[in-house]
Amino acid sequence: MSGSSEPQSPKWNRVLLKLSGEAFAGGKEFGLDGDTIGAIADDIVDARENLGVEVAVVVGGGNIWRGISGAEGGLDRAQADYMGMLATVMNALALQDILEQKGLPTRTQSAIRMPQVAEEYIRRKAIRHMEKGRVVIFAAGTGNPFFTTDTTAALRAVEIDADVLLKGTHGGVDGIYSADPRTNPDATKIDSLSYLDVLNRDLRVMDSTAITHCMENDMPIVVFDLLGDGNLRSLLEGTPIGTMVS
Repeated sequence: MSGSSEPQSPKWNRVLLKLSGEAFAGGKEFGLDGDTIGAIADDIVDARENLGVEVAVVVGGGNIWRGISGAEGGLDRAQADYMGMLATVMNALALQDILEQKGLPTRTQSAIRMPQVAEEYIRRKAIRHMEKGRVVIFAAGTGNPFFTTDTTAALRAVEIDADVLLKGTHGGVDGIYSADPRTNPDATKIDSLSYLDVLNRDLRVMDSTAITHCMENDMPIVVFDLLGDGNLRSLLEGTPIGTMVS
């Protein structure tokens, strides 16, 4: 969309967007797909420039490395998780580069200190960046092993006083279903449900630690198809898309 379009009033003023690492791979099994990252970046630019939404992003690293898989292969779980954190930094730097090529000022903050490539995570500094119109990308998870990037997203969303946590899915699944719609043709989409419903029904849209943290802090979650054309824009404008957890 053109950056010259008139700003509209968004449903939320500050959002935390959770991106899976697998989404960065596009149709590939692993690695980075430039076209897919470019499309995601276009949506973020549109949200920031045309709707005036303050955007923070948490990225996963599953397209490069998954700690659990590494542990299953014989590595120490903590060591494997640290390797996964480094994979999220690679994805964060790729997204930052493409966003800045599109003219959007961006800062990457890492939970693991690596000053040559990213700022150290500081909550107040992250909020100040967003207030100045910059997108902030949070990398390296929480900086601790055994925690997923879903938990990171829940923590950061609460810390930066986001209005909502937007969990972007990939692979054409446009919300939470009663079962996996890719394998069960009888699966039905659920428009809204409570945090306890997610936990009690073991729907696994996010890990239980993340869901519990959002529940304890009244942080709504919207699960939606990240790669659907115009979905992020429509969602921010108030169109019911995906599944609301609250």
